[in-house]
Amino acid sequence: MKSDRTQNPQTSIQRPELLAPAGNWECAKAAVENGADAIYFGLDRFNARMRAQNFTEADLPQLMKFLHLRGVKGYVTLNTLIFPQELAEAQQYLRTIIAAGVNAVIVQDVGICRLIRHLSPDFPIHASTQMTITSAAGVEFAKSLGCQLVVLARECSIKEIQKIQQATTLPLEVFVHGALCVAYSGQCLTSEALGGRSANRGECAQACRMPYNLIVDGEIVDLQERKYLLSPQDLAGLDVLPDLVKAGVTSLKIEGRLKAPEYVANVTRVYREALDKVMAELERPNPLTPFHTREGGIKTTSEKGQTQEQYNLEMAFSRGLYTGWFKGINNQELVHARFGKKRGVYLGEVTRIRNEQVTIKLEAPVKPGDGIVFDCGHPEAKEEGGRVYTVTPKGQEVILTFGKDSLNFRRVHIGDKVWKTSDPELDKQLRQSFAGENPQFQRPISLEIYGEVGQLLMAIARDELGNIVQVESAIALVEAHTKPLDTDRLREQFGRLGNTPFSLGTLTNHLQGAVMVPVSELNRMRREIVAQLEELRSQPKPWKLRPDVSLQNLLPAISPPSPTSPALIVLVRNLKQLQAALNTGVETLYCEFEDPRTYRQAVELVHQHRTSPLPTPSPLPTPHSPLPQIWVAPPRITKPGENWILQQVRAANADGYLVRNYDQLQFFGADRCVGDFSLNVANPLTADYYQQHFGLERLTASYDLNIHQLEDLLSSCPPQWFEVTIHQRIPMFHMEHCVFCAFLSEGTDYTNCGRPCEQHEVKLRDRVGSEHILQADAGCRNTVFNGTAQTGAEYVQRLIELGLRHFRIEFVNETPEQVTKTIQRYRQLLQGEISGSQLWRELQLQNQLGVTRGPLGLSPVGGGRKL
Repeated sequence: MKSDRTQNPQTSIQRPELLAPAGNWECAKAAVENGADAIYFGLDRFNARMRAQNFTEADLPQLMKFLHLRGVKGYVTLNTLIFPQELAEAQQYLRTIIAAGVNAVIVQDVGICRLIRHLSPDFPIHASTQMTITSAAGVEFAKSLGCQLVVLARECSIKEIQKIQQATTLPLEVFVHGALCVAYSGQCLTSEALGGRSANRGECAQACRMPYNLIVDGEIVDLQERKYLLSPQDLAGLDVLPDLVKAGVTSLKIEGRLKAPEYVANVTRVYREALDKVMAELERPNPLTPFHTREGGIKTTSEKGQTQEQYNLEMAFSRGLYTGWFKGINNQELVHARFGKKRGVYLGEVTRIRNEQVTIKLEAPVKPGDGIVFDCGHPEAKEEGGRVYTVTPKGQEVILTFGKDSLNFRRVHIGDKVWKTSDPELDKQLRQSFAGENPQFQRPISLEIYGEVGQLLMAIARDELGNIVQVESAIALVEAHTKPLDTDRLREQFGRLGNTPFSLGTLTNHLQGAVMVPVSELNRMRREIVAQLEELRSQPKPWKLRPDVSLQNLLPAISPPSPTSPALIVLVRNLKQLQAALNTGVETLYCEFEDPRTYRQAVELVHQHRTSPLPTPSPLPTPHSPLPQIWVAPPRITKPGENWILQQVRAANADGYLVRNYDQLQFFGADRCVGDFSLNVANPLTADYYQQHFGLERLTASYDLNIHQLEDLLSSCPPQWFEVTIHQRIPMFHMEHCVFCAFLSEGTDYTNCGRPCEQHEVKLRDRVGSEHILQADAGCRNTVFNGTAQTGAEYVQRLIELGLRHFRIEFVNETPEQVTKTIQRYRQLLQGEISGSQLWRELQLQNQLGVTRGPLGLSPVGGGRKL
């Protein structure tokens, strides 16, 4: 397979890089031999796909030599949060990565970005999608850390990508194909909440792929076969490739480091060929000429009307293919909810079953040897399936038979949907594409040939990466009386590049007069060109690496603990909870309401409370308390065009703001701010960066930290920098997908859904019966809160000893009475009147809030279920 690319210097359209996943050596070969420009892969620590086979540090030199020899870049994923005690190991990892000539590292953790730039002034950093960047402000934040490229959140539409690109200077990368997380990457705490497996640590348990019941106002809604309410279809950006190219995207990324090499080969080849055709169209003399089809002229239609490209992608891996958020929000399309696992190509429905023969109304091709599965509408149960033995056409139908005793026909029903899950013929073709030692995908080199009679023949060769070599003949050119060297003969001899990484692209003949040289000399020159180019390509990238600097240079100075008493902070989510909290004499209140316009009323309520005495008798008199302060929280995500929401928040004139993202750090830069958990502060390098650059009054420690890691964080920074949430219902999923709109309306988005979120209380019941609370925010994004509250009460005294003084408790849908009771108990805990275990037992027994010990503990009690 040869690259079809030809660079047109007259066009301003940038050719995007095609970036493929590699979970192991076979996948790396599959990507390279099918046209990937770069691969991304993890090592055995600190990457977001810890279940992949991954590579080791010892593999790096050999892997990078192989990739660079083939003109392919290699990026290492170090895209998890790093805990304090891991920083030293991460530093050594980074030194090894940089020295091995890796082309870039993909990073989530702010502190790791700082560490990389400290170790090397020029080693490239790519901001991972785990950094949840959705706007120009986020890109500029990444740039301030030293990042050279940003992987945008998958939730960005093409219009939003264009706006971000126009407002920034950094290159942008987007996912173009593969599995879609329903939650924003870097903001999903579901696996952590339910099973102690953090998605921010590469241990996602895929709770989004599980079935859920929809509970509306206490009643189960019958959605028939739709139970997979949080499982998006897989992303397929093939149809919008021209738009992505025109938007200026620098890199197109294929998801799938857990997938097989056949998947990598299949998807990479489809996108390689499609992208080359799109670029050929866009680089034509009149690029405004319409494409042959709306997809960019890249389709080859099969006999059943399905394109070959779509067939190949569905056979690679498919939960259904969709353009994701590229075309904007369509909540009726993103999640079909009928299954959450791989299906393949839809063949049709069963119309008859007789004598161990199954007749189906066919909608896609099927042949003997194909593997199929019968879908009776219960994907959670074991499904019947097997390999097809014979196929007999009968009009618009086909009769299928199967191997003896390979199928239980009693479990096959008329009306069952039939899916092709395996195509051995296609798999064989794909395996052949990366089998053997000889290169199968060749990249073009250009040649310039110079010489005249009496001089040496000179060939100058250039590859796409800018490497250049010059080779001369060992003997001088002589006058040719017959068959002089012309362009065709030069192309014939220099084009014999089989079994090399190269193919001959352009050849420019500058020979003067009719000259000749023996064919054997041309062949020697060709072999020398290949050898010299291979030698140049194989050299590791010479990044600068400072031997005299260390992690220790970046660590913040430790200051003594504050002598002040511990303070309780209460976050409420409605006005009734706010009033109840005010009546207890709480000094610091946070509000997170669905409608930011309600913040004005909340602020007025608190300000009135300042000027009026507490009710008599007060549930908890605190005559020496300062006047209560109210801080309000904007939504967790801010996308282009959503600053009006931030303006609404500021219009409330609150005392301060609980900031959640990069836009808000910028927008509220002149105000009093506390950084929330969504900033993912997990180590002292990250904490120090936020403190030094944004002057935040406090930072909320990451919810990914257990008690030992939290102790390490508080011991490595001034403890007064932090507050810790010790009671909450963890916000598990935070997502662009609106469950209210998708399943309680026929609308596509907020413009036509009728706002069911304002009319109903909705919960999602999981497989073990827990009912998780669903809420929407001002941007119509949904949060699923754990149905079980959890507490870190048993660790409070230890945290106080370490100097922590700010403890937060949060409420979601609790009644005012529950709010009052809970606040009173935590007040008593902070004052040393009751122990953490007493609080835990009392709240569980008396209020039956279902409080569990949660992720602060290494062994959660009650809430430590696995999905």
